[in-house]
Amino acid sequence: QVQLVESGGDSVQAGGSLRLSCAASGYTFNSGCEKWFRQAPGKEREEVAEIFLSVRITYTDSVKGRFTASKDKTKSTLYLQMDSLKPEDTAMYYCAAGQAIASTCHIRNWGQGTQVTVSS
Repeated sequence: QVQLVESGGDSVQAGGSLRLSCAASGYTFNSGCEKWFRQAPGKEREEVAEIFLSVRITYTDSVKGRFTASKDKTKSTLYLQMDSLKPEDTAMYYCAAGQAIASTCHIRNWGQGTQVTVSS
């Protein structure tokens, strides 16, 4: 059974940095795909970053140049380094993992979320 557990969420001031972690069990990072999502109150869930088969990392436009997604296979952990944080980055952040089929990532498992709050 796959379990994903996020941590690292906190309250920071604008311009600050946070690193989110997502510890995985029952899942191998070698042949799948992973994503970070976020959802702010009253807004739809938004995909923030995707790591596809360890060869392609993509970001939504609003975080390009500020966020960096990575993973450490030896620690079975996914990371999201967030720099130059803005108040509009405030949201619950979720990690997710799934199967890479053709060129698409099909999410199968979700974490419980970690809250990020950025004050101006």
